[in-house]
Amino acid sequence: MILEQDDLPAAWLKTMLIIKKPEYESLRRHGEETYPYECCGALLGTFRESDRVVQQIVRCGNTRDDRPQDRYNIDPRELIAIQRQAAQQELEIVGFYHSHPDHPAQWSQTDLAEAHWIGCSYVITAVVKGAANLTNSFALLGESEDDKRFEREEITVEAIVEDQSVCH
Repeated sequence: MILEQDDLPAAWLKTMLIIKKPEYESLRRHGEETYPYECCGALLGTFRESDRVVQQIVRCGNTRDDRPQDRYNIDPRELIAIQRQAAQQELEIVGFYHSHPDHPAQWSQTDLAEAHWIGCSYVITAVVKGAANLTNSFALLGESEDDKRFEREEITVEAIVEDQSVCH
């Protein structure tokens, strides 16, 4: 298990993002592959109490052509297709991810202004000189657009354990 949060004890965090290691590594690698531009994608999974459990990630194209190095946008048609894909698998969109090339893994005012999926996780990976560095997650909480806010949440990365049992 890998816990990546800078300087905050896990006990202080109220929500959690649970993700398997291959998916976690894939979203970080996506940031490296698109460097020096921001990558983006969706997290599909289930809601479990105050936690979000990621079953798969879906890479998306960054449609921002004016400032792709520090902004991202997912085409609404792509988002609708992802929602349909999730529904077919009995999953939901539980969050989104993007990278911050050569900037901290901390949300910006632009990130907050452009976040609209209350209850979802927003994962940010700092990519420094082409290499994924720190990854943080923030839950978008509130009742409406007027009082929405980000709160840091714990990321629990689960290793894949292969079944070693043998049937005879």
